[in-house]
Amino acid sequence: MSIYLGSEGEIQLQRVGTGRGLRSELAQSDVNVSRKRFSVDFALGALISGDLVTIATESGGTLELVSGHTYPDWTGYVHVDDIGGIRLYSTFSLALAGEMSDALALTAPSATKEITITTRSDVFRPVAQVRRFDMTTSRELIQTSSLCQDFQDQFDAGLISGQGRMSCFWEHQTTTGAGATEFSVYLARLVLRLQQGAAFRGKFYLYKNEESSSSVWYECDCIVSSVQVSIEPGEAIVTEIDFVTTGLITLREKSQLSYILQEDSNKILLESNQDGALLQEETA
Repeated sequence: MSIYLGSEGEIQLQRVGTGRGLRSELAQSDVNVSRKRFSVDFALGALISGDLVTIATESGGTLELVSGHTYPDWTGYVHVDDIGGIRLYSTFSLALAGEMSDALALTAPSATKEITITTRSDVFRPVAQVRRFDMTTSRELIQTSSLCQDFQDQFDAGLISGQGRMSCFWEHQTTTGAGATEFSVYLARLVLRLQQGAAFRGKFYLYKNEESSSSVWYECDCIVSSVQVSIEPGEAIVTEIDFVTTGLITLREKSQLSYILQEDSNKILLESNQDGALLQEETA
């Protein structure tokens, strides 16, 4: 009989796009070319540093924002400072750090443009500094005697719901070599985001082993419901994040996957930056 230790667990988080575009005007005065920074009407509280976004003109004309970019839209990562200013980056880790030297060079538009900024789903990344997490699933029974037979068949088994809590050491700054890692501050900011909600997609690993197919995890869409920060003199700052699940909850086991490959055997990357285009599951 195998006994698994909690040290083999992990949480991975995917930033979820809402599909709803945030609209604003982009004028020449909104772009500071020397500081590689621009501003829009809604950035503070609507976008979070590290978000993968698509910025597009509503008219379909050239965007005129990223230097050398001559298309009507641009996709990449954003860093939002304390007063709502935005810098653009090519990678997630650079966007979290927010260094001006790494930001993409900007150009001021020739005229005021109507733009839309849409957040997009990104890849799963491990959450850093997790001390522990709890995951609870429950079935809610429904009184179906007054429903027709079709609805009774649909709801007779009840509805599955879930909730959980993460306990993390507080971390809000990236360090050299941090790579593609999420920090608990993202969930604290997520619960405050009003215009796009507090949703994320999570993988909650009970056991993870990259070298075999024995990994087991819950996967579901979640909404952050509360964040509590505990501060005691002489003790590490700890944050407690409560969340509830929305939609389907699955308990999955790792399977060996094969992908559509190019002639040089490299994966064909999807537009959503996922690992690759899936061909089929191996049956052996």
